[in-house]
Amino acid sequence: MIDVENLVYEYPSKRALDGVSFSVRPQTITALVGPNGAGKTTLLRCLAALELPYEGVVRIAGFDTRQAPREIHAQLGYLPDFFGLYDPLSVRRCLMFAARSHGLPFADAEKAAERTAAQMGLSDRIGVAAAELSRGLKQRLAIGQAIVHTPKVLLLDEPAAGLDPTARRDLSDLLVGLKRNGMTLVVSSHILAELEDYCDEMIIIEEGRIAGGGALRVREEERALIRLQLASPNAALGNFLRGRNGVELLEISDTAAGFRFSADAAARAGLLRELVSNGFDVISFAEGLRQLQDAYFAEVKKKGASA
Repeated sequence: MIDVENLVYEYPSKRALDGVSFSVRPQTITALVGPNGAGKTTLLRCLAALELPYEGVVRIAGFDTRQAPREIHAQLGYLPDFFGLYDPLSVRRCLMFAARSHGLPFADAEKAAERTAAQMGLSDRIGVAAAELSRGLKQRLAIGQAIVHTPKVLLLDEPAAGLDPTARRDLSDLLVGLKRNGMTLVVSSHILAELEDYCDEMIIIEEGRIAGGGALRVREEERALIRLQLASPNAALGNFLRGRNGVELLEISDTAAGFRFSADAAARAGLLRELVSNGFDVISFAEGLRQLQDAYFAEVKKKGASA
């Protein structure tokens, strides 16, 4: 869905992006992470065809940002870190203005505004002025403006900044729902905890370059990360798991293990039955996620060792 090849972008006093290359798969949520000033916002603006690179190629849904920026804007929604709302306008009029700006006829814009308000959970406030909304609801309205034309790709720059814990949870549920409905999302942040619940892949950008050479897989559709805990130590646990087909052992002790295994529920139930029938006192057998923080610092450590 998104392909970037050898992207270079320079400001007068600094090279912000230096040979950046990566791909984003359709219908995924990709986290773009890195410290402040690493180049995340510049990269998002290049993806949104708002900045033209000095070198390299950016393709969104098959369109080149240099050759077809208008076509890309029709396929894409973009929410910057400092988003703008017209405070005196109602939710309906904000959404209709965004829809009309994307070229939707008036009647279609009305329908799109109603649909998007419902999608954002704003139907009961559709006549309320944007200025009267809470910070979390303003964020929802801003995302609504970015997707009212039903784009294939959504780019979000620091979307959870300033939100309280409840609003962050609601935002997470909203983004997962957009992905489930077929959208591809790239979400920029330097706060890993807020990305943990919903991202599938992670791209680490530092000093304008991609650490590790590309996206790191956080979730896998075919195989889940299973975390196993025993009530009492059993030295045979490692050998037992190594002997099972499809098990990729990641960490092991006499009382716990972490391993990749089939995401199919029946296969996992069968493995659990085998463990119990072979005398292992299982007290926990559950799917876990590869922690973003662990993956991030492992990659940073790898980079530091090579340097």
